[in-house]
Parts: sequence; C-alpha cells; structure tokens
Amino acid sequence: MLSKKAKYSLNALSFLGKRYGDGPVLITEIAEEENIPRKFLEAILLELKKNGVLGSKMGKGGGYYLLKNPEDVNLADVIRIFDGAIGLLPCVTHKYFEPCEECHDIETCGIRFVLKEVRDITVNALKDRTLADIIAEEKKRTRRKKRS
Repeated sequence: MLSKKAKYSLNALSFLGKRYGDGPVLITEIAEEENIPRKFLEAILLELKKNGVLGSKMGKGGGYYLLKNPEDVNLADVIRIFDGAIGLLPCVTHKYFEPCEECHDIETCGIRFVLKEVRDITVNALKDRTLADIIAEEKKRTRRKKRS
C-alpha cells in the first residue's frame, strides 16, 4: 500500500503536470485543489525538489513547477522517493536487498521467487506509467462522466 506521502505526491505532481509550462504554482493552491494539508505538502514538495523532480521560485510569481515533462516522470521513481523499495519482501528488492530472518536458503526459496516475479511485474508497470498517463486517464474519465 502506498504511504500518504507517496499518494499525496502523486496528487500534487499530477496537478502540476496539468499546469506544466505555465510557471510556478503556489503551495496554497495545490493544497486547496488537491485537499492536502499544507504543512504535509510543504515537506513533500521539498523532498521532490531535493530529488530533482520539481523546481521552485521564491518571491512574487513564485511557487513550485515540474522540471521535466509529465511524460518523463515515471511513477516508480516517485513512489521510491517516499516509500523506498517496491517489493513485498526485502529479499526481492534491488537497492534494498536483505535476506529474511527465517530464510534457510535464498537461492531455493519459492516464496522469494514468486514474490520477485510479482515485484518485477509491478516495477515494470510503474516504470512504464507516467504523470502524463494519470492526467490523460483523468481527462478521459471526466469526459465519460459528463456524457452520462
């Protein structure tokens, strides 16, 4: 399950993605539009800036903005910033590998290999999906809802 930070980061990033190229957006506007507590959002946006996803501008006309096109921001990278490894067990991750305490042999553990396969499918799907996909999906579903 995604943490609140990861989920809120996706909300904020998709909001900024819809405004890509329009200049900086104030934290207050993002917080209000996406229903995210302002203080919590500040910490999230700073972390995204530190990791090279966002830029910011101080002063009049300031705020946060995407540094990359929404098509170039994949979901796996964003989720890893806040939640670390994408895997159900530490023994199936790449960067955060740890053997399980009760494991007798990681080379023959059936649990590990089945869950590694799930991890690989999940990571590949998240790497293939971007902020642009989230934005496009929302537009498509909004149009359908209006027609109903």
